[in-house]
Amino acid sequence: MLGSLSEAEDIIQEAWLRWASKKESVDTPAAYLTRVVTRLCLDQLKSARARRETYIGAWLPEPLMGVTEQQETIADDVTLTLMLAMERLSPLERAAFLLHDVFDMPLKDIAATLQREPATVRQLASRARKHVKDARPRFPVDPTEAERIVHAFFTAARDGDAAALSSLLASDVAIHSDGGGKVIAFRNVVRGIDKVLRLFAGLRRKHRYAPVLLQTAIIDGLPGYVSIDRGAVLQTTALEVRDGRIAAIYIVRNPDKLRHLATEFGESGRLSLDP
Repeated sequence: MLGSLSEAEDIIQEAWLRWASKKESVDTPAAYLTRVVTRLCLDQLKSARARRETYIGAWLPEPLMGVTEQQETIADDVTLTLMLAMERLSPLERAAFLLHDVFDMPLKDIAATLQREPATVRQLASRARKHVKDARPRFPVDPTEAERIVHAFFTAARDGDAAALSSLLASDVAIHSDGGGKVIAFRNVVRGIDKVLRLFAGLRRKHRYAPVLLQTAIIDGLPGYVSIDRGAVLQTTALEVRDGRIAAIYIVRNPDKLRHLATEFGESGRLSLDP
């Protein structure tokens, strides 16, 4: 709903406080909790939209790595590209789509949660489904092939190897980079293979220290990796693969969105920001 781990945690905490004060009188806990969390998210989205209007550069969701076994089915559907597609939806459309299409809730229960008629909820979900389908085609990638592409891309990008990158990138490849105004990032989307090749070649010439790969991972449902980039900046890179080629590259460098990863890798002893 929110595309923000910290905001989601705040919502869960607030929902828990409300639940703790009323749980003795609640007959259907699941319905109550779903209703509370959804409405809190809708309220949060109102202020989030205002903040994103003044956000510096591209906005990307906070990167989450991996899933538990219980979350695997949902995580197959909830990907970074889906979250970006949902940014184009109204808050009510987003809620209706997630509750109906992802969590498979009956329309009458969603109607009660959103305080709308079932027919209205059906229209909201249908409209959202069409927008998401148009904006987010599915391109399944074999895990072994995804791992190969990730390693090949990291090596080619690190070395500024134009020939290797050309074999990996789609002609219309696009780079989305989120620094949030906190660290250096591309303010605008970089589109087209020629511009992308020049960009990586320029980075290789400009910076003395090469990026360091920390871990390959599934990041918000897409193959990718965590690295220490040039300039000693922690970042995640997620790759959208289409027909065996990388069609989009999503880079998150905003330190506010990477605090949970900085803590995780710092505790594991693998994170060093000293090149």
